[in-house]
Amino acid sequence: MLTALSLTLALLVVLAVVPVLAAQMPAGGRRLPVGMIVHGGALLAALVFAACGLGALLGGPVAPRPLMPGSFAPLLLALDGLSAWFLMLLGLVGACSALFALSHANQAPVRVLAAYPLFLAAMALTLLAADGFTLLLGFEAMSLASWVLVAADHDQGENRSAARLYLVFAILSGICLVPAIGLLAAPGGDVSFAAIRAMPPEGPRAAVILLLVMVGAGAKAGLVPLHAWLPIAYPAAPSHVTALMSGAMTKVAVYLLARLLLDLCGPAQPIWWGVPLLVMGAASAVIGSLRANVEEDGKTLLACSSVENVGLIVIGLGLACAFRGADLGALAGLAAGAALLHILNHGLFKTLLFLGMGEVQVGAASRRLDRLGGLIQGMPWTAAAMLVGVGAAASLPPLSGFASEWLLLQALLSAWRVGDLGFQVLALGVAALAALSAALATAAMVRLFGLVFLGRPRTPRAAGAEDGPWPARVALLLPAGLTVLFGLLPGPMLALAEGALQRLVRQDVTERATLAGVVVGDGAGAYLPIGIAALLAVLGAGIWYAVRRRTPAGVARSPAWDGGFMAPPQHLVCGDPVTQPSAAGFGQPLRQILGTPLLAAHARVAMPPPGDPAPARIEAGFADPSDALVLAPVARLRDAISAQVERLRDLTLAQCLMLPFGTLVALLALIAWLEAR
Repeated sequence: MLTALSLTLALLVVLAVVPVLAAQMPAGGRRLPVGMIVHGGALLAALVFAACGLGALLGGPVAPRPLMPGSFAPLLLALDGLSAWFLMLLGLVGACSALFALSHANQAPVRVLAAYPLFLAAMALTLLAADGFTLLLGFEAMSLASWVLVAADHDQGENRSAARLYLVFAILSGICLVPAIGLLAAPGGDVSFAAIRAMPPEGPRAAVILLLVMVGAGAKAGLVPLHAWLPIAYPAAPSHVTALMSGAMTKVAVYLLARLLLDLCGPAQPIWWGVPLLVMGAASAVIGSLRANVEEDGKTLLACSSVENVGLIVIGLGLACAFRGADLGALAGLAAGAALLHILNHGLFKTLLFLGMGEVQVGAASRRLDRLGGLIQGMPWTAAAMLVGVGAAASLPPLSGFASEWLLLQALLSAWRVGDLGFQVLALGVAALAALSAALATAAMVRLFGLVFLGRPRTPRAAGAEDGPWPARVALLLPAGLTVLFGLLPGPMLALAEGALQRLVRQDVTERATLAGVVVGDGAGAYLPIGIAALLAVLGAGIWYAVRRRTPAGVARSPAWDGGFMAPPQHLVCGDPVTQPSAAGFGQPLRQILGTPLLAAHARVAMPPPGDPAPARIEAGFADPSDALVLAPVARLRDAISAQVERLRDLTLAQCLMLPFGTLVALLALIAWLEAR
């Protein structure tokens, strides 16, 4: 199996070279279908990843082996239950992304075609790594390739700004993870996972590792307050790349959290290890879901929703840490199972939503919510798939998002079994915030689907929008079908994750997982999605039959939803947009209630000067907490460094030569001190 994965990684590297070589061909010669070659190869590689991940989950772990025998570094590859779970997700998300890109293969620039297979290969290498060096190599290669994809359209100033901000957080992530791996290393500098597990860190060293890993992996996962890059970088990337970033890249960062903190640091860490994860996860869930209700760009809205869902996942990991420290193995398995299930579910339905929004952007020439509307008439396939995605993101049963969030809530409600009053109070607050974020997420998804697909078209282009070609439709229907399937079968999916649970908490929940559903506790709570689906099907069929019996002959077509406003006048083809709810108006109640304390939301009436016939305007805005906590200090640090760099121009030649010499002496002194210890 590792041989097939190694060959697949080599194939992706070769695919990255194809666009570069094709660009050097003479202009008059026959052009190769580079986009079809690259994305077709990426589709094949993704299917191999998914098959190997599923095979390892069913057949057991694969022992470590070197990627390149005789190389300067070990470069060990392995496949256990935890990495197989994430590799299967990477394969499914990558297949959907590549299939969608095949329908728009001729629209991608060379740099996107070259970086895309490298991005996929780097994520796979990170998941397959069995030592710290290979893990860092894959993770940093993933950061570099994704930065190239974000900066693909360098002619737009917004993309350049997004790429610079993303690069800052990628560098911060690397700066934190490199010393974290160094502190994890076993005596003698052995960074293989087996050696680290044999001697896990303790005491202050473990606390420093916890801080470094949370900052390093949290910056890439988009945890508050390290999420400032995510709502800016996601809209800048192509839609299939954004789907891969949200569905897979953020999950690779979560994989680092799980691997380094729960697996390699051992099961003997104290209860308080879960507290930072709970706090950052709860803050991410609330801030992400609230921002999703006030954003007016479709991809930015979905990016903020990703922040919310990553926060819920991290809450599950934090609970698993705390329960394991309190020697509550069954509850630790429940929390870790909820996190793993939500990782898989969110990766698929968020991939579906980003690909659907990309198809909307192609068909209606915009992703601004105020320039869409009524697309359910011209894009029924996209609307049906997106309806499944927003239903799962809104945690509606029996779709996949409900099962994992229900399990997480059950784990939070069981936190009273930890015999620490402070932790019990914290868990109670986190449970309330998780419930609030779920309600806000539901409101955000209703707002998204209503403004985009219901009502009347707000522009002529939206009125003439059509579904994309069949490869794009299949790319939407595949994750939609898996979202429904995984929602109906949470029990078998938890049983499939047994190897990952054993690696994380040395405890599984398979004895509480059945084909019909999941049972929590001593039979006190159960979720039976197949029964719920059957009940909803019978109820829906009864309503449909009753409506058909009372419907007169003939069918009259009308907007699926008009918001309660009057019909459009005849002289306006698309109606008057003012007579329909706007994106800002839809989110105004939440902006006023929660936006002021959490997002520093503000609104004022701008009156024209006397004699000016222009109408008065309401100007509204908000400020994300990361602006004051992270971006403002970074800007001040940048200005200070720039001022010091300017002073270097006044140094003499001798002083300039002394700078590298002094740095070398300081490094040698540091190495000597470390060796003496």
